[in-house]
Order: sequence, then C-alpha cells, then structure tokens
Amino acid sequence: MIKGRHHARIVALQALYELDMARHTPEYALGCRLKEHPLPRAGVAFAFSLVEGVLDHKQRIDHLIRQLAPEWPVEQIAVIDRNILRIAIFEILYTPDTPPKVAVNEAVELAKMFGSDSSPRFVNGVLGTLINRYVKQVAPPNLTMDKNWQN
Repeated sequence: MIKGRHHARIVALQALYELDMARHTPEYALGCRLKEHPLPRAGVAFAFSLVEGVLDHKQRIDHLIRQLAPEWPVEQIAVIDRNILRIAIFEILYTPDTPPKVAVNEAVELAKMFGSDSSPRFVNGVLGTLINRYVKQVAPPNLTMDKNWQN
C-alpha cells in the first residue's frame, strides 16, 4: 500500500510532468491526476503545495540544479528526472517538516518508479551534493546573492 505523502508526491510529479509536456494549467493537470489517483484531503493539500511550491521557486531551483550538475543543462535533463529533482529540492529547502533524508529517499524511489535505469543514481548524486554543500551548513544557500540571479 502506498502511503499518503508518497502517493501525493507521485500525483505532484505526474502533474509537473504534464505541465512541462503539455503546458496545461496547474489546476487542470492536478485535477486530472487526482481524478485518476484520488487522495485524502491532506494528500490533496500536500500535492498542491508541492506543485505550487515548485512553480513558485522554479527559477531558483533550476539555478541550483545548474550549480549542482553543471555538466547537465537543466533543459537536457530528462523531464521526469528534472521534476523529481525540483520536488526534492523544494522539499529540502522550503519544507521544514520534511527531513532532507526523507526527501532524498522519496526522490530516489520516484526515480526508480518513473525514470530510466540511471535515474536513481543521478538523482541521488545531485541531491547528495546539495546536502553536502548546503544543508549540512548552518545556513541554506543564499541564492539571491548570485549576480547572475534571475528571479
């Protein structure tokens, strides 16, 4: 049986994938996913918070992905892997009630479920670099200090 938050992450991932591929609105994409995969009220709220959070912080998150995986332009990362990373980075940096280790483990599980054979290792490597560079420090990355930053 899939646990509530894990199921909500799956729905959020599918909605973000749809947004990248079909350019639907977030509400439409989430609505379609929730019709196919109903969630309890708390799960719906969590899925919405993930999608909204990723979209609200997408430029910052993508900038960070560029720093963490400079050999992989964000646009060339597989759509599913890119969105798995976006969800996990959002949770690690902006969702204090999700321990970083849980966010990484969930991301690797999503990569195993939906990505290619190399996806789990890639996702784990990028997120491991994030944890080692920023999360283990006292303060999170101050991304707004970057002169090349575009909000």
